[in-house]
Amino acid sequence: MNKIARLFTIKTKFEAFVVIYGLGLGAVERGVHYLQQYPGYGGWLLFAVSPLAVFMAGTRILDSVERSQAD
Repeated sequence: MNKIARLFTIKTKFEAFVVIYGLGLGAVERGVHYLQQYPGYGGWLLFAVSPLAVFMAGTRILDSVERSQAD
């Protein structure tokens, strides 16, 4: 089980940036669907909030990678 768990562990900053990039693409895609479903200000607000969540998660991911590399 440890070998499988290591496959899903982010060890380097490069891996973290790849994961954040994938999350960002998904968030923008979700935002585009929000714009189609909710035209107007509501859709734009939901579109803006989707990548914002990725920024917060990305900060946490990078912080955890930096802390694990410092240990």
